[in-house]
This record gives sequence, C-alpha cells and structure tokens, in this order.
Amino acid sequence: MKVTEHIQNAKGKPLFSFEILPPLKGQNIQSIFDNIDPLMEFKPPFIDVTYHREEYEYKERENGLLEKKIVKKRPGTVGICAAIQNKFKVDAIPHILCGGFTKEDTENFLIDLDFLGIENVVALRGDAVKNEIYFKPEREGHRYASELVKQISSLNNAIYLDDELQNSTATNFCIGVAGYPEKHMEAPSLDSDIHFLKQKIANGANYIITQMFFDNQKYFDFVEKCREEGITVPIIPGLKPIATKNQLNLIPHRFKVDLPDCLIMDIVKAKDNEAVSQIGIEWCIKQSEELIKNGVPVLHYYSMGKSNNIYKIAQSLF
Repeated sequence: MKVTEHIQNAKGKPLFSFEILPPLKGQNIQSIFDNIDPLMEFKPPFIDVTYHREEYEYKERENGLLEKKIVKKRPGTVGICAAIQNKFKVDAIPHILCGGFTKEDTENFLIDLDFLGIENVVALRGDAVKNEIYFKPEREGHRYASELVKQISSLNNAIYLDDELQNSTATNFCIGVAGYPEKHMEAPSLDSDIHFLKQKIANGANYIITQMFFDNQKYFDFVEKCREEGITVPIIPGLKPIATKNQLNLIPHRFKVDLPDCLIMDIVKAKDNEAVSQIGIEWCIKQSEELIKNGVPVLHYYSMGKSNNIYKIAQSLF
C-alpha cells in the first residue's frame, strides 16, 4: 500500500514509522530483525531502509604509491526491503539516490523494486562521497533529486529510457522526498530551498519527510511556508532522540541542524550516556506529543540501527 493511502486510511490518527540502516558488510540480517521485532508492537505501516553509496579508500602499495579502491560498506537495501515485507507484512520503503547511479542503473533498480511488489520509494540526491567537497553526479546520472523524481514519474507513466519499447508496463510508485525545516546545508536560504522542493512536487513527488529537528517551531514554520507556496502533500516530521554525548557535536556538524540551548545544557550536565539517553527520550516524547496535538500525519523516527530508545518513546505515545 502507498504511504499516502496509509495516511488516508488512518483518518487523522497519527501513524508510527521508523528508518533503519542496512548492517555493515559481513553482518547478518538478523541484526535488522532484532531491532524491528520490538517495534512491531506499535503497528508501523511502513519502514524506511536507507541506501548507502560507494566510498573511496586509498591503500598503500609496496612501492609507496596509493591505490584507489571503491568499497560499499552497507550493501543490501533491496534485499532487506524484500525480507521485511516477507517477514513482517508491512511496506518497506527503499531510499534511492542520484549519487552512484546512472539513469540506466536507476531504471533497472526501479524495475527490480516493482517486480518485488515494493510500491514506495524515497528519492534523494544523496551526499558527496567522503573525499569530495561537492556532490558529483555520474556521467549519465542525475544531478538533482527533482530529476530523479521525474524519471520515477515517467516510469509510472510507462515511459522508459528506451523509447522504442512497445507495450511497456507502467510502474505505480508512491514517491517521497526530503524536506529541510532548517534548509539544506547547500541551500542559500530556506525560501530557495522550498522553491526547489516545490519543483520536486511538481515533478511527481507524493509526500515529504523532513530532516531531523529538535525545535518543533521550526517544523511548524516550515509547513506554513510550504503551504503558502502551494505545496499540499503530507509533510511527515522526522525525529531523532539523542543517545550519547558525542551526538551533541556530531548531529549539528553532520546534519546541519540546531539544538536548543536547554537541551544542550541538560546533556552537558549529564553524568553518563545512560543519563543522556534518558534526556533524549524525554525530549523526543515532548516533541512528539506537541506534534500529535497539531495533527501531523505520521511520526517518523530515525533509529540509526538501534531500537531501544525508539521503543520507549513509542510505548508512551502509541
């Protein structure tokens, strides 16, 4: 079932969903199941699965020269989605990126998903690889998420890259895209960011899921700006409970989001990570309660591969 259909069927009741990471290469899928199992108590209608593109590593040869090697540390997104749908009977939503994909790669990826009965995707540009400052598309790939959305929409209309195909079958993907309440890190302003978000919707995106935020007012202001610009699709808030002191620095640096001063000071004063985790859970519960009161369609949690804190939050809400 499509995400938009799940929202319609809920008739105003907020849904619970979450995002997981594929395990590191060499690990067992059981680690995924172990983290999902406890959360099934709260009846998530769908689960997002991130996609991780290749990285470059440089290894020194015997002659002292460096050899560039391409590695993918978290493969398995499509297989995990298929396994989730088979085992848990809920919709699995793979992320699909511009980075690392040609248009042909994208089309074949989508065909595989369609054959597996996967009806939802989240279309993202993706980040630059670690040793590059700026994002670089593949030679025959997409530079922007709006272009990726357009290709997926074209497949939904049975338009393939090979225009000589006859009697081609249309896919039926529901397309999610990212929104940034505090603007994308590369955007010059929030208004310009929403301008390009509007283009993704015009190209066929069906819903928006936001980057994590820790101040609900930023989400409310973002939604208001989107509505003023004529964006009417569901806007799902993404939430992340802070779990360790290291995340106090890592999250603002990695995701370019602000943390409220009172949250920062509570974490700074915490005696250990167990206390930090409890602070993060309580903060996220308060955020969630306010969002529910304001009628959000879904509460979507970034688990980062761990479910204990998400379980405690969901237990108090659903």
